[in-house]
Amino acid sequence: MSHVLSEETHRNILARIPHCTGREVADWLRTVDEGPALRFEEKVSWLRAEHNLAYGHAKAIIHEYDLRRAARKLL
Repeated sequence: MSHVLSEETHRNILARIPHCTGREVADWLRTVDEGPALRFEEKVSWLRAEHNLAYGHAKAIIHEYDLRRAARKLL
């Protein structure tokens, strides 16, 4: 399954995460960073199982984590 979202969709989901989860996106990104080293869909499943997140929220968090990690490698 592809994890590609349109930029607008991705940003809209990220904007709703704090309201829906009670935690800021930065908190979720730290959680992922401190979590197990897994592949994309495995990370999504881990967030869903460990933190009871909806699939779309978990997927957006992991996608954002990967985008930021890739940007750090370019610097």
